[in-house]
Amino acid sequence: MMGATRIMEVLIVALEVKAAFRREMAAAESAEIQGDMALAKSHLERAHILGQRWFLAHMESHFHMLRIAMKESDNKEVRGQIVRLIGAAPFHIVGWLPVGNTGGADISPTLPMPIPSDLQPYFAGYSLHKGMVARGVLIALIVAAYCLFAIG
Repeated sequence: MMGATRIMEVLIVALEVKAAFRREMAAAESAEIQGDMALAKSHLERAHILGQRWFLAHMESHFHMLRIAMKESDNKEVRGQIVRLIGAAPFHIVGWLPVGNTGGADISPTLPMPIPSDLQPYFAGYSLHKGMVARGVLIALIVAAYCLFAIG
């Protein structure tokens, strides 16, 4: 069991990662407004790396990648982002998220990639395995609650 201090450390790191995700999303929006789509995509890729841990942040990064691809009439990227938007849910449920993956259609959605050096501190102590175990426990609790309250 985690002590209160460890829980606080985990929460603080999560808040720091989410703040970094928001900064990257804001930088992407700013670059897009200025017409620099390459820079906007670069910030969205960085946001994707940071946001993969959380389903909604992960989906948000892919949605914005899709929107820019549509703006640029990049049909390959549009198709790739639609596939990723559909596939994100099952990948999250089982906890299979390739750490460091930038999320673009030019990269396999299952390919782990090196994390940029300035983002590495946000991944200190991060464990995909622990995330999978936590998701498994959560799913088991949801199923148990359903069995107890909905069926019984």
